Amino acid sequence: MEVFEAIRTILAVRKFQDKPVPDELIHRIVEAARLTASSRNGQPWQFIVVQQRETLKKIGELAPSGPYTAEAAFAVVVAYEKESQFGVSDGSLAIHSMMLTAWEEGIGSNWVGFAGRYGETIAPLLGLPDTYDILAVVPFGYPVLELGKGKKRRKSLAEVAHRERFGQPFA
Repeated sequence: MEVFEAIRTILAVRKFQDKPVPDELIHRIVEAARLTASSRNGQPWQFIVVQQRETLKKIGELAPSGPYTAEAAFAVVVAYEKESQFGVSDGSLAIHSMMLTAWEEGIGSNWVGFAGRYGETIAPLLGLPDTYDILAVVPFGYPVLELGKGKKRRKSLAEVAHRERFGQPFA
C-alpha cells in the first residue's frame, strides 16, 4: 500500500478479532515508531508493548475512552520525557507511523487518551519512571468489521486549505 493510500483509507478501529498479530508484524510496527523523525533527534519516547491479556484488560478498565483495549491483540503505551519540549509532538509522529504501518498490514488501531491522563493509573501498572508521562495507549488488532476504506466524512480541501494567506482558497 502506498503512503497516500494508507492515509486516505485509515479509519479508527475499536472492535478487534480474537486473532494474534504475528511477532514480526508487532516488531515492524514498533520499529516504525523508533525510526520516526524527532525534533533535534531527541527521541524523547519510550514504547511499552503490552500483549498479556490480563494487562490489556486492566488498561481497558483504567482508560475510560478505550475499554476496547481489553480486546486488542496488543497495545503500545507511548510515553515521553516530561522535560522534553518536543515530547508530545515527537510521540504523536511516532504513533502515526505505527498506525499507518499497521494499517498497511491490515491491522487496525486507535488513539486512546492524551498526554498525562494516565500517570496515576497506567504508569504504575507498567513500572514507568516518574520522569515520563503517558502520551497515549494505542491498541492494535485485526478489525472485526470490514471497513469502508476511504469513506471518510471530512471537510473539503477548500474549507481548510489556503494559498499564501488565510481566506484565499487553495483548491
